[in-house]
Amino acid sequence: MPDSFYGMHWMLATPFDQEEEVDYKSIPYLVAEAISSGCTGVVGLGVMGEAARLSDKERTKIAETIIDAADHLPVTLGTSANGTKAMIERSKEAEQMGAAAVMVSAPSMPKANLDALFGYYYQLAEQISIPIVMQDYPQTSGVEMPVDFVVRVANEIPNVKYLKLEDPPTPTKISAIRNKIQDRLGIFGGLGGVFLLDELRRGSIGAMTGFAYPEVLVQICNHHKTGASDLAEKLFYDHLPLIQFEQQEGIGLAIRKAGIHHRGLISHPIVRHPAGQLAENTFNELLQIIHRVGLK
Repeated sequence: MPDSFYGMHWMLATPFDQEEEVDYKSIPYLVAEAISSGCTGVVGLGVMGEAARLSDKERTKIAETIIDAADHLPVTLGTSANGTKAMIERSKEAEQMGAAAVMVSAPSMPKANLDALFGYYYQLAEQISIPIVMQDYPQTSGVEMPVDFVVRVANEIPNVKYLKLEDPPTPTKISAIRNKIQDRLGIFGGLGGVFLLDELRRGSIGAMTGFAYPEVLVQICNHHKTGASDLAEKLFYDHLPLIQFEQQEGIGLAIRKAGIHHRGLISHPIVRHPAGQLAENTFNELLQIIHRVGLK
């Protein structure tokens, strides 16, 4: 498999102002940070981007803003929807805008039906020519993707070229998939990078995640690729306290936005309602950990 997508793809937050309107002016700063950090690409309109809280008009304008700012950096756009038709329309729009790939998670299903889920991806692959990143994230979709299902998709839908795997234990699942299809599918980790080191060792090609300091994960991926495993391991464990702190259930996005705002990349750390904002004591703990791991 070509490794042009190998590395760190930064999941972009959607910045909002104090009235919870989209802050389009901050988006180019996020993209510029991804470029300067050495990211392989960026991903917009994912869970990190609060896509479920955006109107269709906002989604389109955000996508356009990201692509305009990205220059030649590959942009993957989240196009998930609970209806196949809506998902395909979003994906076609993404391709027309110039997206390098689309990321699609399983739709919400009252009762999981793997044949229907297969059809969801199969129909999409018939309608677009850019690569599809299948997102396996049952915590948000409520739909489990067994290893045999992933293998079936890989074997029968060639345009699904990548898997964003967020179904822990992710290293174990990577090995199970690799044992059946080798390198047919490029597998990315997510979940804030909390399992990144072991995922790379098991055969992942990088990460698609929103950790507030993407340059750290870029360096881990690069060290691993060049065989500098000791450097990759040291960097990972040096920053693990912050990686874990960000990955807290329910408030992880608020923590990440606070970190990104602390770096001066977005004007406000606002998370759109009904999500709650970060408590002051949690923010102070975040600052202490950032200092402790040696970041600014």
